[in-house]
Amino acid sequence: MKLAILGAGPGGYVAAIKAAQLGAQVTIIEEGEVGGTCLNWGCIPTKSFVASIELLAKARRLEEFGIELKGEIVPSISKIIERKNKIVITQIKGIKGLFKSWGITLKKGRGFLVSPKEIVVTSKNGSQEKVEADTIIIATGSRPAQIPLFPFDGKKILSSDDALNLDIPKSLLIIGAGAIGCEFACIYKELGSEVSIVEMLPRAIATEDLEISELFERELKKKNIKLYTNVKVEKIDVRNDGIHAFLSDRREILAEKILVSIGRAFNSDNIGLEVIGINKGNHGEIIVNEKLETTIPGVYAIGDVIGGFLLAHVASREGITAARNVMGGDEKIDYRSVPAAIFTSPEIASVGLREHQALEEGIKVKTGHFQFRALSKSHALGEITGFVKVVSDKASDRILGVHIIGPHASEIIHEGALAIKTGLKTRDIIETIHVHPTLSEVLMEAAGDVHGGAIHVPKR
Repeated sequence: MKLAILGAGPGGYVAAIKAAQLGAQVTIIEEGEVGGTCLNWGCIPTKSFVASIELLAKARRLEEFGIELKGEIVPSISKIIERKNKIVITQIKGIKGLFKSWGITLKKGRGFLVSPKEIVVTSKNGSQEKVEADTIIIATGSRPAQIPLFPFDGKKILSSDDALNLDIPKSLLIIGAGAIGCEFACIYKELGSEVSIVEMLPRAIATEDLEISELFERELKKKNIKLYTNVKVEKIDVRNDGIHAFLSDRREILAEKILVSIGRAFNSDNIGLEVIGINKGNHGEIIVNEKLETTIPGVYAIGDVIGGFLLAHVASREGITAARNVMGGDEKIDYRSVPAAIFTSPEIASVGLREHQALEEGIKVKTGHFQFRALSKSHALGEITGFVKVVSDKASDRILGVHIIGPHASEIIHEGALAIKTGLKTRDIIETIHVHPTLSEVLMEAAGDVHGGAIHVPKR
């Protein structure tokens, strides 16, 4: 089986390795660098920055931990970026090493579908070659979305890619209070910028459970990050003293720079979809069936370019599923148990239904809560802000959703994902012995609170 994959991001490169493990002869085509947006412009670079600012924030509290530091704590932007670059380069080498070990051929250049079994690859110098395959997987990803009102110039009006340069302004206006915008808000604020966020929806992180958003908004206020909701920017005016943003409620914000974080656009243009007749949705996403096959038999698509969950780990799972199906499998993905994390301060993580979603589906629910401040481990770490919320089916006790805001939320959430995937009940979590002292105890206690039996919750 000859397989060609268009795109070497977290979907494409994982699909390539899995298919090679299953015996396919794989060629992968990438115009940029392997690892895609996640490794080069998204997940990994920003998490490198998050690690730096978390240490910076903790260092500013050293006296709380009984440590005296003589001298001023000053972040070095150049060294933070140097560390980020080193991490990215190491991971790129790792992926290429895996390609070599599994006999995967990497073609550098822009791929264009000319038939369901052929891709023309154009290199940077203009030379072309044709890659023939029995099956094709499209994994071209996404890019920062932009609108005419905010034309990216990389200097004053920034995309999330531009924001990785960490050219810290005195003041920064972020358009969009979603995951990316709020992550950068926390990063830039800790590094010295005065940050404001404008969001046209009623709340920040509007994809999350309402109680999570409410606490996060309070934390933004504590950080002196200004949040404007239910409003949009209608006009901007670039002047000598900065960028004047005029809001729909007649307020005006002055900022040195603007970071536009209004979502992602699908990389489905100019890759030959129209040539071979692959259908796209209203927003440019590639339409696929449950097996991730497009409207053209033998051509599959995965990751951001098909819409849905625009998450690296979802792209990777789709890559594995598509590779198995290419090799004769009949697999589907259960998207109900997909966990997600937002690496703000504090972290946010969630899986399954939000309470309002369950109610909208007509499900009667019971919820349980537990505060991190009631955990010994949280006090030992000096991280007591946040809570866990468990949403369960009132009739069956089955866990429907888990929502966390607090320290290491991204690490704790997976027990909730496993619970939803396997149909566990809250009593299964309650009866599972958890190590003490750990942060993971919050989930056990929140599950207990569903039934009013959490040990470290006062009688109500």
